[in-house]
Amino acid sequence: MDRATEEQSDYAAELKVALAAAEEAGRMLRARFGDTWRIGVKGEDGDVVTELDLAAERIVLGRLREAFPEDRVWSEEAGVLAGAADRTWLVDPLDGSNNVAIGLPTYAVGIGLCVAGAPVLGVVHEPHTGATWHAVRGGGTYGRGGRLGADGEGPVLAAGPVPAAGPVPAAGPVPAAVPVPAAETLPPDVAVPASSPRLVVAWTQGHSVRKDDALAEALRVALERRTRRVLALWAPLLGWSMLARGTIDGFVGYCAEAVDFPPGALLALEAGCEFRTLEGGPFRVGFAGPDTTRCFVAGRPGVLDRLVALTREAVGAAVA
Repeated sequence: MDRATEEQSDYAAELKVALAAAEEAGRMLRARFGDTWRIGVKGEDGDVVTELDLAAERIVLGRLREAFPEDRVWSEEAGVLAGAADRTWLVDPLDGSNNVAIGLPTYAVGIGLCVAGAPVLGVVHEPHTGATWHAVRGGGTYGRGGRLGADGEGPVLAAGPVPAAGPVPAAGPVPAAVPVPAAETLPPDVAVPASSPRLVVAWTQGHSVRKDDALAEALRVALERRTRRVLALWAPLLGWSMLARGTIDGFVGYCAEAVDFPPGALLALEAGCEFRTLEGGPFRVGFAGPDTTRCFVAGRPGVLDRLVALTREAVGAAVA
């Protein structure tokens, strides 16, 4: 038995339950998407909670508590359910509530398990497409096409140039496909450029971040100006699945939320991505501690240094 298979078998029962719970909740969410339901507001920042959040949470918590009654659970809406502190389940039953509230089908179900504070299992399910991604520590990240990352599916290449707008020409022979170049990478001995215009990155910030937070603003401005695109999805779990699959280049987080961070981050870690602090130092993925400890840059080794160069410069400018 190879190491990946051994690691998967260590948490096989937990993975089976988490996958079933996420997908059952997802089926309910998709079936009820677009229905009329109550929407409430929670917290001073105006974040929303819907009937769907609570219904999905009941499904997930029911399965987890039945299968692992001794474990602690920390869920987005229910809070902390007492149990053994060395094993903590993290549940975001509807990541993207604000999107759902306005009819935008961009949302996910996330479930993770942390042991001794470190993530060992992560599941992200996207109800609208039916896709599920999962990872077990040391065992790799898997999706519909098999294993992701260096030993499995390669990253999806960037799209080619968009044709100019104008009249559609008359039908004719279909042109030959134009090869799309692989993602831009730099040898380790080449200086990191200050700008990375070809990179697409996801951005997330915690609910506690104020609108006048100078560092958050500096980071967002630096990324918007000096990358190709910044995705602020209001559903960070989807950003993690995209990073794990290679459809985006990086992920920058500022005071990220504790509940959905470890499950998604594990997908990226097990797909070959690395993490750094905003200034380039070592970073450990976990859920403990204040949200200020969850400020990070994540990406594949070929682009991580380029993103860190941007965030380090933004941090320096904000605190100068």
